[in-house]
Amino acid sequence: METQGLAPMSDEARVYWTALGDTTRKPPVVMLHGGPGLPDYLADVAAMVGDLAPVYRYDQRGTGRSPWRGRHSLARHVDDLAELLDAWDVPKAVLIGHSYGTDLASRFCLTHPDRVAAMLLMCGPFVGDWRLGYRAERGRRMSGAQQERLRALQEVPDRTEEQEVELLTLAWFTDHADPEHGWHRAAQDARRRRPVNWAMNAELGGEGRADPLDAHLAELRACLPARTELLAGADDPRPVAALESLALRLDRPLTRIEGAGHEPWLEQADAVRAQLRRFVQGAVGG
Repeated sequence: METQGLAPMSDEARVYWTALGDTTRKPPVVMLHGGPGLPDYLADVAAMVGDLAPVYRYDQRGTGRSPWRGRHSLARHVDDLAELLDAWDVPKAVLIGHSYGTDLASRFCLTHPDRVAAMLLMCGPFVGDWRLGYRAERGRRMSGAQQERLRALQEVPDRTEEQEVELLTLAWFTDHADPEHGWHRAAQDARRRRPVNWAMNAELGGEGRADPLDAHLAELRACLPARTELLAGADDPRPVAALESLALRLDRPLTRIEGAGHEPWLEQADAVRAQLRRFVQGAVGG
C-alpha cells in the first residue's frame, strides 16, 4: 500500500512525499536521498524493508515534485524534515540517508536528537580530506578523452538535453564497481533523475564546506541514538577509509559491501537487503 501527498512548509513551500506500508505503525523509516539537487531515487531501497515498517520518502524542496525557488540552506532542509515528521504525526523516526542524505540526517540529529529513533548512514557522510582521493580514483576510472569531454561540458552555460545527459553519464558512471554496468546505469539515471537543481547543489555544497560536519563530530557522537550504523560500498570511488575513520570517531559499526560502489543496492542487492532488514528489524523491534 502506497500513499502520497503534498505537505505545506512554514514558509509556504510544498514538499511531495510518498509512504509505503501501514503508516499507523511506529516508528516509521524515513529515507533521505542524496544530491543535493536530485529528486528522490530510493524507491527500490524502500521496497526492501517496506513490510517491516512504513517507509516515507520525499523530494527535497527544489527537486522533483517539490518545486520551489529561493536560496537553499542546510538549516531550512533540517526544518523541512522536522515539519514533515509533524505533518505525518511521527514523534520519532528511523532515518536512512544515502550520500548527501547522510549529511542531512546527521545535521538533523544534531538539531533534533529526540526525534531520531535509529540511524543508518549509507555511503557517507565523508569527512576530512577525502576529495583528493576521490578525484584521483575517479580520474583513474575515466579515459583522458572522457575527462576532457566532461570538463568541456561543465563549461557550457546552457546545455541542451543531450549535453546534460552526456555530462551526467560521464559524471556518474565511475560511481559503480563494474564500469560496463556503470555506464549503462548512469545513462539511464541521467534521463530519470532530472532535472538536476544545480543552484541547490552549489548552495548546499558551499555551505557544507564552510561549516563542515567535521567540526561537529564530538557533539554528533554524544547525541547519536544507540542504534546507529554506517554502510559503504567497498568499490565506491570516494575513499572508504574516510568512512572507516568516521566510524571509529563516532564509535559505531561500519559494514562494507564488497563488489559495490556508491549505490550498493544496484550491484549487490541481496547483500544490501540483508543488512537493511537486519537493521530495520532491530530498530523497530521486529
